Amino acid sequence: MTLFGIDRLLAEPELRRPLEGKRVALLAHPASVTRDLTHSLDALVAAGLNVSAVFGPQHGVRGDLQDNMMESPDFTDPTYGMPVFSLYGEVRRPTGQSMGTFDVILVDLQDLGCRIYTYVTTLLYVLEAAAEHGKSVWVLDRPNPAGRPVEGLTLRHGWESFVGAGPMPMRHGLTLGELGRWFIDQFELDVDYRVIEMEGWEAGEEPGCGWPAERVWINPSPNAANLNMARAYAGTVMLEGTTLSEGRGTTRALELFGAPDIEPRKVMAEMERLAPEWLAGCKLREIYFQPTFHKHADELCRGVFIHAEGPFYDHSSFRPWRLQALAFKAVRNLNPDYDLWRDFPYEYEFDKLAIDVINGSSLLREWVDDTTSKPGDVDAVACPDEEAWEEERAKHLLY
Repeated sequence: MTLFGIDRLLAEPELRRPLEGKRVALLAHPASVTRDLTHSLDALVAAGLNVSAVFGPQHGVRGDLQDNMMESPDFTDPTYGMPVFSLYGEVRRPTGQSMGTFDVILVDLQDLGCRIYTYVTTLLYVLEAAAEHGKSVWVLDRPNPAGRPVEGLTLRHGWESFVGAGPMPMRHGLTLGELGRWFIDQFELDVDYRVIEMEGWEAGEEPGCGWPAERVWINPSPNAANLNMARAYAGTVMLEGTTLSEGRGTTRALELFGAPDIEPRKVMAEMERLAPEWLAGCKLREIYFQPTFHKHADELCRGVFIHAEGPFYDHSSFRPWRLQALAFKAVRNLNPDYDLWRDFPYEYEFDKLAIDVINGSSLLREWVDDTTSKPGDVDAVACPDEEAWEEERAKHLLY
């Protein structure tokens, strides 16, 4: 049985002892639950901790906002009466007022192992605020459901954003506790930091290959419905910067892509022609779907579903970022004039294309749009980035 950080904190009194007499804040969301599915807030209060404030990331403490980029307000917790501060509303960094409500903040967030997932940046902002205000940060560690593999271009200098906290590749292969260690080293933060480590987590062990098979999956954000989504997300998240649907408005968002005007069999054939090795470790399937909201709402779309699951999944060879990039290249090759890139403000960035914000540079988009470029041109840039990150992250690994 794998014990997460919250489970160990509750089970081992000596771990809680430094919190005695302290005002404790909790940064949490709906997936912040114990082994028996009690929400961490309820469990910590029941354990006798003086929980003086709660913080919520994107989608809120309760996960009440289904769509993307919807802000949450501050409010008072109706059960316990303490303030609940939103870190995805009027502010995305903790304010001086909210920082005055606690001595130690416990961060209990389920991450997806992808740079663009905003909980990563929220952790950095909390660490920076804690360093400024002399507060302690404890991460109650949880698994990286995508496991240890690394993939994607490193975010370039000047491209930092709320979905790009620092120079890491798209798929970072760290737990949130390990990411905190890297942030402190990378940004030279002077902060009292502690990780309550997991017990029994094996990152590459089948069948979960990052996610313990005996633990229940609870959506860490409304459209993170299952392990297949978590595995595919480092690629499918790029669809947010395109006119192709990522399946928002369906029950399987971020596990598929499509539009009313693409021909999925031709797209898959072109992907196979261009780089068959980039399709390894999964199975692609033609589908029809009709989003109830978001892009192409109420329109019949044709598309491709990505099965990174069951007998089709191979953890070591599946490369979701390359797979999705290859799909863009196939769409572009089949129709050079296809209106692929979405031009709208994305995660508080108003002067850059969303696809570039997502990738941390314009390199991926330029490769897709260049009619002469080949898959090897991406590898020539991404492989050195990935190798450098493997080496850099090594000293921060806890498991």
